[in-house]
Amino acid sequence: MKDLGKPVNNKRDKIEKAVNKVFGDQQMPKIDFQNTEVAFAHKSDEELKKMAWLFGMMNKPWLVNVGSKLGLAAIKLRLPFAEGVLKQTIFQQFCGGTTLLETQKTIDKLHEFNTLTILDYGAEGKETEDDFNQTMNETMRAIEFAAHNAPVPVVSTKVTGIARFELLEAIGKSNEADFEHNEEYQNVLKRMDTICHVASHRNVGVFFDAEESWIQDGIDHFVNRMMARYNKTKVTVYNTFQLYRKDRLQYLLNSYERAKSNGYLLGAKLVRGAYMEKERARAARIGYPSPIHDTKEATDHSYDTAVKFCVKHYETIASCNATHNLNSNLLQAQLIAEMGVDKNHSHLNFCQLYGMSDNLTFNLAKAGYNVAKYVPYGPVRDVVPYLIRRAQENTSVTGEVSRENELIIKELKRRNLK
Repeated sequence: MKDLGKPVNNKRDKIEKAVNKVFGDQQMPKIDFQNTEVAFAHKSDEELKKMAWLFGMMNKPWLVNVGSKLGLAAIKLRLPFAEGVLKQTIFQQFCGGTTLLETQKTIDKLHEFNTLTILDYGAEGKETEDDFNQTMNETMRAIEFAAHNAPVPVVSTKVTGIARFELLEAIGKSNEADFEHNEEYQNVLKRMDTICHVASHRNVGVFFDAEESWIQDGIDHFVNRMMARYNKTKVTVYNTFQLYRKDRLQYLLNSYERAKSNGYLLGAKLVRGAYMEKERARAARIGYPSPIHDTKEATDHSYDTAVKFCVKHYETIASCNATHNLNSNLLQAQLIAEMGVDKNHSHLNFCQLYGMSDNLTFNLAKAGYNVAKYVPYGPVRDVVPYLIRRAQENTSVTGEVSRENELIIKELKRRNLK
């Protein structure tokens, strides 16, 4: 592959100069990610006050750590108050509902503000065939639900919801051909194929999330097989690339070459990553080099280079820029303007997590881009691991909660509520 060049300087003035150089007096649409009036227009005063209280609590790392342990223990012990407390606080903020029908209000509210929904049944790390089949059936229900719901173009799922963790790890360490006659392997393949077949037939996309590095090769194996089968003329299946990993940019380029050579389109969801502390701790404990970039700058370079590559090849790559990073969102908007591509082209998408980064989502939506919220749903006890990971990582690793808190306070002051 060709060298894609040095990192782009994402400062707003330089981006606008680059656009002006290409289009003369034609300006890129102004996107003010600090506009809290647009960001929180979907929130009532009471909802905004509650949001301020929650993020204020989450802005205390020690409280998040203690609360996470207590919350997980309470759910495991089935304490009667636990689910109710979680549902009225952190679950309500970050999840669309406990069932598909419950999520409809969330979907409709987002759609009022030109924002799409990506549904995610929040099951992961299952162990039994019955559990795996239940997750498969729930994912297919989500696909059928999406097929009759125009604001839901994509559903998302985790391969660990339909395949045993240890099997995925074993596949990554072995020759995949060794598993072709393995009954457990064939069952996973059938579940994957059933999901993708229904999705293709119903014209709904499927994101397969990235997970821990030591099972990712197994996940890639299954997802690549599905892309080769179902992405011949349109993109149904998307793999997820965690660009905080040192090897994932090259893997993205290799995936593109593989798709081109084998006559199918690449589906690429780009994320920075979700398991940084876990990855580094395991590498240190076992004694191998960490797969994670050593610096944030290196991760940013890798991520933004991936964005550039996907946008450049938008005709044969359908991508989703799934990040909370302001500069990476602004970069894609710049590239779309430079290339003169329609802002709402189906292969060029943005996405942020439900309950986070509303300043990015709703300002992009107002400017006319394809943007969605990633909306998990499911029984409270099933999505607790997701909720805890969301709170811990955004508090202790990225500082996202502090930024959210500042924007919420800004809007409270604008409304004269603080």
